[in-house]
Amino acid sequence: MKLLIAALLLALVAAPAMAGDTVDTSFVKTQGPHPFNVRDLVMMQRVSDPQLSPDGRYAAFGVRSTDYAANKGINAVYVLDLLGNGSQPVKVVDKAGSARWSADGHSLYFVAPAKGVAQLWRVDLGGKGGLDLAKHAAPVQVSHTPLDINDYKLSPDGKSVLLSYEVFTDCATLTCTQQRVAARDKDKASGTLYSKLFVRHWDTWANGRRNQLFIADFDSNGQLSAEPTLLSRGIDGDVPSKPFGDESEFSYAPDGKTVYFGARIAGTNEPWSTNFDVYSVLVDGSATPRDLTTDNKAWDAYPVASPDGKTLYYLAMRTPGFEADRFSIMALDLATGTKHEVDPRWDRSPGGLTISTDGKTLYTTIDDNGQHPLFAIDTASGKVTQLVGDGTVDGYSLVGDKLLLSRDDLKRPADLYVANANGSDLKQVTHFNAEDLKNAKVGDFEFFNFKGWNNETVQGYVVKPVDYQPGKTYPVAFIIHGGPQGAMINGWSYRWNPQTYAGQGFAVVTVNFHGSTGYGQAFTDAISGDWGGKPLEDLKLGWKAALDKYRFLDGNRACALGASYGGYMTYWIAGVWNQPWKCLVDHDGVFDARAMYYDTEELWFEEKENGGTQYDHPENYEKFNPLNHVKDWHVPMLVVHSGDDFRIPITQGLGAFTAMQRRGIPSQFLTFPDENHWILKPHNSVQWHDAVNAWLKQWAAKQVSPATH
Repeated sequence: MKLLIAALLLALVAAPAMAGDTVDTSFVKTQGPHPFNVRDLVMMQRVSDPQLSPDGRYAAFGVRSTDYAANKGINAVYVLDLLGNGSQPVKVVDKAGSARWSADGHSLYFVAPAKGVAQLWRVDLGGKGGLDLAKHAAPVQVSHTPLDINDYKLSPDGKSVLLSYEVFTDCATLTCTQQRVAARDKDKASGTLYSKLFVRHWDTWANGRRNQLFIADFDSNGQLSAEPTLLSRGIDGDVPSKPFGDESEFSYAPDGKTVYFGARIAGTNEPWSTNFDVYSVLVDGSATPRDLTTDNKAWDAYPVASPDGKTLYYLAMRTPGFEADRFSIMALDLATGTKHEVDPRWDRSPGGLTISTDGKTLYTTIDDNGQHPLFAIDTASGKVTQLVGDGTVDGYSLVGDKLLLSRDDLKRPADLYVANANGSDLKQVTHFNAEDLKNAKVGDFEFFNFKGWNNETVQGYVVKPVDYQPGKTYPVAFIIHGGPQGAMINGWSYRWNPQTYAGQGFAVVTVNFHGSTGYGQAFTDAISGDWGGKPLEDLKLGWKAALDKYRFLDGNRACALGASYGGYMTYWIAGVWNQPWKCLVDHDGVFDARAMYYDTEELWFEEKENGGTQYDHPENYEKFNPLNHVKDWHVPMLVVHSGDDFRIPITQGLGAFTAMQRRGIPSQFLTFPDENHWILKPHNSVQWHDAVNAWLKQWAAKQVSPATH
């Protein structure tokens, strides 16, 4: 679909952008086979949120398509009959998401707007003998509140539902919050007076409202009252947490009489605390929530009760103020209050939990040696078994002895698969994007290991350019991942996808340096306090190892690029390891470590990574501060930084661009006033990729040359 026309491409390569220049994001469809590009990427259908029906026969899931003209994604709910021979997914609801099955399996609940407010809806799909997906009833709105639903979870018996709303905690009703918001909107004075942090978080200014947890019962007509019952009464915090929390942070007991949820009490230390606790509360709201994990001052989260209701499983960190500590799986005896760790010998940090119907097995996904597999953990012994590996398991659903999961890898976006509960008989059941992938050619990839810092094993991977030919050498995009406690894994991405560079004729090299996830907690911990040390040594040794092993890599035509921590490292190597690079690309990176402490919002991260506050330990913030090495910068750099990025504010990018301009270094600054730490809008994604690719081609040259090795 979609390469830039030749004249435009030449214009982009030939000259740097002037002030106010923009990149053409026009959509030109490429016919027939062609190298994969960003226009393929943004138009991919995105499969997610798999949900098995109670009898295990049907799969409900979400699909996001792109309305490029409207510059937005459109969500829809699909259902697939897993027993039908050759059956195809059926779209049952458009412009909706978060589909969940009713207890009897005859209906789906979902969230969709009604008069501009996100409400809960139900669509009845049929009765006995199988669902009638083609002739289902019209959707029915079941909630009628004045505020948007954030998240929800149905009770085990389907008679009630947990609901999260953002409210003013001193309001007795949802209507009170809605009226107060409306009054603020009418006020001609635009100022807001703050007396504590957070003032802003991720991409949103604080407005005094908190996510709070409510419950509502369905009446005989399947309707919910306009005023649900508050359960998180007295909780000065967000349920679920901001900015990325979801319904996995709260759950029902099997009998439906108790609710469990995680929350961090804000008080006056919210920006430097990771002290989340797990609470229990009765569903009638007659009592205030009870803290079940008050003894642990670190992060407790994601509660899941055993089927017999006697044990509560949850995840717990041990280090206060550390967001990337290892999550242990904990078991709490609800009768005695005693706790023990289920998986003390497993050196991985699992994600949210699902439990089998017999209570003997927990399921979770997590980074593991460059993959993101699905694991099973025996609740009695703590034995861990990998069920589905090779790639990334994004989401999964368990019913009885059947698993439904979404899975992707470096060469293909997510589709749905079914398997037995032990991971056997894995079978792909959807094939979204199959026709597009036949035409959009991608590059092959290979993982490699080498000896990094302290002679320890470090992993990376190489992606070959599309239409790779043996005996030729290719320019290289050296991608540095963010986090820093993250990893470049065998998974599909809609932001930093290596195939967008492979499609432009570049090979890709990336290294999971010390600090990356999936290689044990000691490996992850190694980066804290040493941002410019061990990781840089790994990057240098990994670059050398890749050049030695893959002779098609042209080390004389290479550019380094990264975002967030990867952006920090890009600024860092601009001063201390700039010899190999023809150009650099920095997205939302940390340029001045000192100023970053006072500009960002989540101070617990800065304080853990730098050994305390900046005013108590200024030397730690200066040790690896890129700003202090500007005098040694000389490599051309493209800086990208967005206006709504409050994690690493835009002044960091402006400072770096100012430094390069003042020193006379070829440089460009691309900014998006309507994006946060990520680039999410379709047209902005195309513009971002076009600008980055043009920069790479300008300085590293695309044409191949005969091998000289």
